[in-house]
Amino acid sequence: LVQLVESGGGSVEAGGSLRLSCTVSTLIYNNCYMAWFRQAPGKEREGVGSIDLDGNVAYADSVKGRFTISKDNAKHTLYLQMDMLKPEDTAMYYCAADHNFRHLVAGPEYWGQGTQVTVSS
Repeated sequence: LVQLVESGGGSVEAGGSLRLSCTVSTLIYNNCYMAWFRQAPGKEREGVGSIDLDGNVAYADSVKGRFTISKDNAKHTLYLQMDMLKPEDTAMYYCAADHNFRHLVAGPEYWGQGTQVTVSS
């Protein structure tokens, strides 16, 4: 079963922190590049960051230094630690995966259902 399930969203004041989790089915976790995306109302979807099979990570400039992507191989879980949150980080956050890194960036094959993050000023 191909599955990505996010959790951990919520509401927080500016400057606060949240950690999102994405539990990933074994087939995807062991064979795919993974990423976090977000989409705010009225805005285009934005890539937040990605992680490859070796654990190398890359971030969008807008979150660099504030967000951290990691994964737990024993739990098959992808994480997004978000610190120093800003109101402009408010969005629906999605984890995603693809067998091909270029496809991951352009339009991943596998998606989670999303989790809402709201940051108040």
